[in-house]
Amino acid sequence: MKYLCYLILFLTIISAHAEKEYQKTFYENGNIQSEGWTENNQKIKFWKFYYENGTLKKEGHFSSDKEINYWKFYTKKGILEKEGHYQNGKKNNWWLFYDTEEKVDHKCQLKDNKKNGYCLMYKNEKLVSASRYKSGKKLKEWTTFASFKKENKLSDLK
Repeated sequence: MKYLCYLILFLTIISAHAEKEYQKTFYENGNIQSEGWTENNQKIKFWKFYYENGTLKKEGHFSSDKEINYWKFYTKKGILEKEGHYQNGKKNNWWLFYDTEEKVDHKCQLKDNKKNGYCLMYKNEKLVSASRYKSGKKLKEWTTFASFKKENKLSDLK
């Protein structure tokens, strides 16, 4: 009975100790699909995900299986597509979206995966229009930088 108590105590201590492990998954063709750290079968720390052709798809950090901090996303051709912040698995703060030449096409402020704040549209790296959103609903749109600047402070864009 004494040994059984020791065994139960030992197994309890072992199971309570979280195992951190670096994991890799692969596609059937042998190319890597994902790689990163887990703890108690949940993604933590930095991860990378790949397309089946081996090109990087996205990269960023996890905490308890939820996206956090800054993430980058790429096309199958390896071109930066978008990047932005996650908080507790949801898109927040500024997100930047790129054209096929990796120039900013537009950028938007998000909160809990919805547009919440400004969205700025660019053409040839120049601001051409802007919109303001609240919880995903468009409140106002400006079709020129001059009209936007007349009604808004540039400090609002931080």
